[in-house]
Amino acid sequence: MPDGKPSPRSPLAILSEKRRLRRRLLDWYDRNARDLPWRRDRDPYRVWVSEIMLQQTRVAAVIEHYRTFIARFPTVRALAKARESSILAAWSGLGYYRRAHMLHRAAKSVLRDYAGEFPASAKKLRGLDGIGRYTAAAIASIAFGEAAAVVDGNVERVLQRLFSRQLLGEEPWELAEALLSRQRPGDFNQAMMELGATLCTPRRPKCEACPVFDFCVSHGELEKAAKGKRQKRRTIGYTLNRSNGVIFLVQRPKQASLMPGMWELPEVSLENGGTRPWLTLRHSITETDFIVQVRRSSSAQTTPQTIEGRWLRREQIVRLPLTGLARKILRAAKVI
Repeated sequence: MPDGKPSPRSPLAILSEKRRLRRRLLDWYDRNARDLPWRRDRDPYRVWVSEIMLQQTRVAAVIEHYRTFIARFPTVRALAKARESSILAAWSGLGYYRRAHMLHRAAKSVLRDYAGEFPASAKKLRGLDGIGRYTAAAIASIAFGEAAAVVDGNVERVLQRLFSRQLLGEEPWELAEALLSRQRPGDFNQAMMELGATLCTPRRPKCEACPVFDFCVSHGELEKAAKGKRQKRRTIGYTLNRSNGVIFLVQRPKQASLMPGMWELPEVSLENGGTRPWLTLRHSITETDFIVQVRRSSSAQTTPQTIEGRWLRREQIVRLPLTGLARKILRAAKVI
């Protein structure tokens, strides 16, 4: 422009007006933030547990698991001292069980290396198992007020729309850092995530309700990213052996690469056909969409002698760390 002043909708204008943008976003967050259980205090332990649970998992799926988990392990000391099987049982249904293993190891580190007090900086937090760049910044900013910006999928989408371009490499982090409120870093980070989760959604963003619409270059329009990979399909079979009120389950080896130590139904081969499945359901894990066929047996005599497992009562089963698929099958069968 002739006077050298940036256009009101240019990327440069966003940065030059960042104080006003921060104020607008924080005012909106103060009025509209969802009432989530982990937002009711700034206890670093609770912030940490919620952030680990929210990795690759929707908020709605986490809320009840979080409440149950905190009731069972109210402090980092309680978590560090707990048996891993108890932690896995409480985690059951959230999936990505490696997170639970790392949560336990990190709790032990906090107890051993920091006398039960969480380190207050993002740099030190990253030394704990399962805590990467995003999670460290989230805990440090929300619990300790450190001016550390976060970038998750929601924040990156907001930034891409604000600046009207796909952001590469360090660009999202640099822009998030530039916009961050130094006075209220934790609230600002949560406001950015809240905006992406509730208004600036992947499809049909609610631009008319957006508190920073005036600053946005794209106004909701972004070039479409390349399509993701198509889901692979695979059919697998399991046997539900029930006899006199007990169910036969097997435990994954402690050395298994996926979900070690978790309990599930015995898997069976479908190559030879056999009887029609008693139950068929769908189950998706990362890039694979499974068709799950369950055959039922009411006799202990049909359990293969080569399978090592245990016959368990319902009250025992509900306390075990079950795989997500086993839990889904047992619920469909009305066992739990």
